[in-house]
Amino acid sequence: MKRVVGFALFWIAAGIVLSLILPNIFLEVLCIILCMAVGYSLFCC
Repeated sequence: MKRVVGFALFWIAAGIVLSLILPNIFLEVLCIILCMAVGYSLFCC
């Protein structure tokens, strides 16, 4: 369980860094939706 939480926290931090780099809010929202879809697919399937 600790490994799963650590993995999630690592990618949350990576997402925060990515949002600092991206120039506008639309790309950030697009990346969030994409990551949520991929994460759901990997977690549930």
